[in-house]
Amino acid sequence: MTSRHADFVAKHFEYILDALPDGVFISDVSGITLRVNRMYEQLTGLKQEDIQGRQVRSLVESGIFDKILNPEIVRTGKPATHVQQLQNGKKLVLSGFPVFDEGGTLRLVVTFVRDITMITRLNEQMEEQRQLIDHFHKQMAFISNEQSKGLTPVYASPAMQEVVNMLLTVAPTDASVLILGETGVGKDVFARLTHARSARHDKIFLKVDCGGISETLTESEMFGYMPGAFTGASSKGKAGYFELADGGTVFLDEIGELPLSMQTRLLRVLQDGEIMRVGGTRSSKVDVRVIAATNKNLAECVEQGTFRRDLYYRLNVATVTIPPLRERPEDVRPLVEHFLQHYSAKYGKRMAIMEIALTVLSRYQWPGNVRELQNMVHGLVITHKGSHISPRDLPAHIREDGPQDRTCCDALLTGGRPLKQIMAEMERDFLEQAIALHGSVQKVSELFQVDRSTIFRKIQKK
Repeated sequence: MTSRHADFVAKHFEYILDALPDGVFISDVSGITLRVNRMYEQLTGLKQEDIQGRQVRSLVESGIFDKILNPEIVRTGKPATHVQQLQNGKKLVLSGFPVFDEGGTLRLVVTFVRDITMITRLNEQMEEQRQLIDHFHKQMAFISNEQSKGLTPVYASPAMQEVVNMLLTVAPTDASVLILGETGVGKDVFARLTHARSARHDKIFLKVDCGGISETLTESEMFGYMPGAFTGASSKGKAGYFELADGGTVFLDEIGELPLSMQTRLLRVLQDGEIMRVGGTRSSKVDVRVIAATNKNLAECVEQGTFRRDLYYRLNVATVTIPPLRERPEDVRPLVEHFLQHYSAKYGKRMAIMEIALTVLSRYQWPGNVRELQNMVHGLVITHKGSHISPRDLPAHIREDGPQDRTCCDALLTGGRPLKQIMAEMERDFLEQAIALHGSVQKVSELFQVDRSTIFRKIQKK
């Protein structure tokens, strides 16, 4: 460089400093601030006239910022990098370099400054989101495990034993499972059983009602979205069901209701284990097991063009069909007793059901399957005032207007039980109703000329 050029650079040094995109802080070997450029002033809010001539240590002591590079670079003679936090909360990354003269003597320290406040905040937000997702996983895994405890399959029929055996065989694998059956047969119970017996049992079990999500929101709910992906989208974005359930199980209930566009996206998850958020440009890996359920005939849906053939084949790895309750009447008794015990404990009651009432229930067709039975028992526990449920306490459509048109007498006359047992139940039912009507055992004893001890014995006899 010629002398003329050197003079030109020296003359315009201030302008050159101010043209740099990074902040510049120049200090001497004693730590005295010599010069800062315009970008430094913009980044920090500190003016040249306010800090020029001040010792860098005094700036730290006065709380203007928390870290400095000058002493370290003067001591080592080597470049250094640190993150500095200003009094106003801003975070800067400092990159300092030693400047030597012709004789190799250290003369100046030049520090370049960049604002990383936004990057730091984004990192913090990502870490917070990761912690929230981890916490969500733990909470949901705990909740799903607790729910699974209360949703143990209850059955006595060989048909249901075959279903359970099949699911227990498939559960330890990671194969997709397709559960078929009418509405109300308890498909979610068997999905939870499959998850509980899998290697993912301590991870999240996330149930997704495919028929209960608005079609316009299905994609963003299932796969999440990026910040500002559409009008009304959160500025932070949102994780979808498959991201939230990473490592666990997603139960897609009523999958036959899933729109064709979403079936294509779901196929990619099953084939490649990848999802892409709405508005995103890169896919991400997820490790999720899929259990699907439907009350539709998916093979017919494929032929009708409402369900993708390739998705059907992907789901149809292990298929289980749960028979309707009307085809397994032997399951009515254990189910009634199970729900009766559950709701009696919930409402602080002690209730039992008469054998003849169970006979009536086992002859009913149960169009709503197990769900209808559960709701019926729930209602009886809430409304019934006695301790024993008799046929007359059952809903009228079950007692008299069922599909088979069986009455209580019809059920009795078919036989199958000793007359002594039938009469004992009728006697117990009569005494309980009388006590409820008259308010005391003593009053019933006087009216019907029977000892109090006999009444207690007949009521308690089973």
